[in-house]
Amino acid sequence: MSRKMTAILLAALMVLGLAAAGAETFRQGIDPDYPPFSYRDDNGEFTGFDVEVCKAACAELGWDYETVPVNWDTKEQSLDANEHDCVWSGMTIRQSMIDKGYVLSAPYYENKQVVLTRADTGIASFEDLAGKRVAVMLGTSGEDMLSKPAPEGQLELAQTFEGGAAVTMESFLYCATELAANGVDAVVVDLPVAESLKKDNANFVILDGVLGTEQYGILFRKGDEELRDKIEGAVKTLVENGTYAQLVEKYELEKEYMSLLNNAE
Repeated sequence: MSRKMTAILLAALMVLGLAAAGAETFRQGIDPDYPPFSYRDDNGEFTGFDVEVCKAACAELGWDYETVPVNWDTKEQSLDANEHDCVWSGMTIRQSMIDKGYVLSAPYYENKQVVLTRADTGIASFEDLAGKRVAVMLGTSGEDMLSKPAPEGQLELAQTFEGGAAVTMESFLYCATELAANGVDAVVVDLPVAESLKKDNANFVILDGVLGTEQYGILFRKGDEELRDKIEGAVKTLVENGTYAQLVEKYELEKEYMSLLNNAE
């Protein structure tokens, strides 16, 4: 074999080695402002229930792990562009994702859409939201719900808000900041996020009642059934060995909403 051919062969092997190494790094696409599922801790490190479960699943599989913050409104496009390997961050399973051919995990959380407000607004019911400035995060199932008429959505309620619609904002933390500063009167938000935000602000209250229900799952690219199955197998191991339940307790999530734990019993 000539030196030239040897060099070409070595170069090809190096490329294959790098590709194999890359395949062992699992990149979790997250919303970086979505407590308690995915957010930055006091040290600026990504943490949260979904982040820790994913890290533990990667450890079970012997994979390296990487967190990739995503723009929630364009999460499908960045997934298609191979910027991350999944979207796993309190993400609602939508029929539109199934219709587009995306691969989805089994549901792992039963979510509720609720209204977070301040104790001093005088808002005590959904009817009291009429004429009020109400915020919702851009690209979320809450925004989608407020755009659809009954019985699937809450368009009729949204039309009673100030301006005839909810104000869209880039993150729930920004919504909460505006709520605390009297910039808005209420926020339509997922129940676990509302509970997390309420812990940090004694003036926040969650209205009684539910605007809608949904399920969280993990989104994978079209054709990634094998990758989905490996992740689900690793998570099943975490459920069986008790790690999953420990993380549920750590992040103070209600067990009754945890589909994988309830299905395992």
